[in-house]
Amino acid sequence: MLSENTISIIKTITPLVAANAETITRRFYQIMFEGDPQVKTFFNMAHQESGQQPKALAEAVCAYFANIENLGVLGPTVELIAQKHCSLNIQPEHYPIVGKYLLIAIKDVMGDAATDEIINAVAEAYEFLANVCINRETEIYQQHRAMTGGWLGYRKFIVWRKEEESQEITSFYLQPKDSQPLPNFKPGQYITIQVDDPNLSSTPRNYSLSDSPNQDYFRISVKKELGKTPNAPNGMISSYLHDEVQVGGTLSVGAPCGEFTLDPAKLNDQPVVFLAGGVGITPLLSMAKTLVDQAVLAPIYFIHASRNSAVHAFDNEVCKMISDKDFVNTLFVYDDPLAADLEDGKCDSVGYVTADVLRDKTPYQSANFYVCGPTEFMHQMLTILDELDVEPARIHYEFFGPKQDFKTLASA
Repeated sequence: MLSENTISIIKTITPLVAANAETITRRFYQIMFEGDPQVKTFFNMAHQESGQQPKALAEAVCAYFANIENLGVLGPTVELIAQKHCSLNIQPEHYPIVGKYLLIAIKDVMGDAATDEIINAVAEAYEFLANVCINRETEIYQQHRAMTGGWLGYRKFIVWRKEEESQEITSFYLQPKDSQPLPNFKPGQYITIQVDDPNLSSTPRNYSLSDSPNQDYFRISVKKELGKTPNAPNGMISSYLHDEVQVGGTLSVGAPCGEFTLDPAKLNDQPVVFLAGGVGITPLLSMAKTLVDQAVLAPIYFIHASRNSAVHAFDNEVCKMISDKDFVNTLFVYDDPLAADLEDGKCDSVGYVTADVLRDKTPYQSANFYVCGPTEFMHQMLTILDELDVEPARIHYEFFGPKQDFKTLASA
């Protein structure tokens, strides 16, 4: 446990750290990448370039310091971090590297205010949290090793099938090269893809599993992103998958990870509302198909927001899923419909998913909400759910990028 002296010091310096948190984390990444460049392989450089990663780390540090006397509330955050680290094969020996440069960054930014006593207290607090994460990650690795079909590190998979779902999204059906069984993942989890190309140096990427478990394949559905910065073209891997990886190709795949999951056994017939924005449909589709496959009779409401039919993925698959299922309700919302969409009735509603839509179309007062999509969509949905007084305990969500706190996002 942390010493009383360390807790007291952390409480005292929290306001000062909070005021300089992003400056500290930006400095931290800069000196760590310069001093130990090999760790770059664990980080998405597009998130560094955009400032998302330093901001997310700053929020995490502030949350840790602010809750130094009530660390139990950080359990979900620790689980998020541990799952992410295991997806990237982070090991205990990586933690001292982070700790070293974090302390240097604090000294650089805080100057003389960072006394030896303060640095020692921060070092103790970091080591305590690092051990919590390491212990949880050890458990996850052990679970991966023990489960039927499980593995550690990367495993070779063959692209068995490749299917275009829309103008932007393509699905890849992956089967293990060793023909051994696959683990029974939790709906909502993701796998890690490592591209084996000497001409393409980049961090591994996480992609949600977009089909239900208990198949003889994994399916990921990848949106082709456009590069946004010359130094960190975040479309590098997705473009490579779309343009270069063909049926019969080989990919290195990490075991399923992720804490954004749905357990059908825990629903207790409580309604479920899936709110998907664009490619955010992928983990939600896995969840919904699992509920239907297992004949869970909890009412399901599946709402998917897209620009138009050209980029609307899985519309036919969703319609097939609900065939003859009177407990499943769907709503397709287009904000920029094509002329043909209006003529053919491709969408159920034009515009955006609003508070009125959720009031009219869902049992929002009792349902559990599962939300996934791009940042702007997430901001809109979480703000609306807050306005509708939906308790945070009934709201489950995932960002495709560094995760932000619900209250932070809703008040942005």
